[in-house]
Amino acid sequence: MTFRTTEPAFRFRQGTRPLLISMPHVGTHVPPALAARFTAEARHVPDTDWHLERLYDFADELGASVLVATHSRYVIDLNRPPDGASLYPGQSVTGLCPVDTFDSTPIYEAGDVPQDDEIAARREAIWQPYHAKLAEELARLQTRHGTVALWDAHSIRSVLPRFFEGKLPDLNLGTADGRACAPAFQTAVEATMGAQQRYTHISNGRFKGGHITRHYGRPEQGIHALQLEMCQSTYMDETAPFGYRPDLAAQVQPLLRRMLDAALRAREG
Repeated sequence: MTFRTTEPAFRFRQGTRPLLISMPHVGTHVPPALAARFTAEARHVPDTDWHLERLYDFADELGASVLVATHSRYVIDLNRPPDGASLYPGQSVTGLCPVDTFDSTPIYEAGDVPQDDEIAARREAIWQPYHAKLAEELARLQTRHGTVALWDAHSIRSVLPRFFEGKLPDLNLGTADGRACAPAFQTAVEATMGAQQRYTHISNGRFKGGHITRHYGRPEQGIHALQLEMCQSTYMDETAPFGYRPDLAAQVQPLLRRMLDAALRAREG
């Protein structure tokens, strides 16, 4: 099956320092022919990592390269393995081309879910270009700087019974249980989170890092990957229309910047 889209697979800005920020779940585009198969709820793509580009608007000033998804995770999830294998065996998860929302409601009307040929076409059109660019930029930064930090930026509703009990901590650092980065990177970011009391935080709790963190994090080769899953309540309204809250964002942005600075310092140290 041919998959058609008028949008490029990603937006990219090249930076000057050894830091790449990846945002695989911020995209909202769904090609019209595909959106016509969605339920009315799914057309609003409620499970988007809303407003992260705006929240991380200091990235250019920090000298980071920034890679941003354009298509909704409902089209294809860029933080899943290409074969669709579960990242959390035994737990409820959404797939490479999800068929249900985080609230377990159907994405497709009348069960018109994508089959293998359609999934392969979406993977070729969107997943592969995004990951090719990610790998290319990591290689460029590594050639120039030697050691590189990869920061995979995410956000999620603070209460989602399908995936976890109660309220999620505000800041959820994932390093694949320490396998995706050298200890100095995790320690430096944890120390920054621990130096404040406004936001709750945890490392390698419910979210340990998705495919990007686990696949690209190769500390023995000089690539150190960390994922940050933030509660959306720290910077936006968690219910539709999912408005950005500048008053809240202004409080958490300095901490985010300090966390990224800490990762850079760990790399230099």
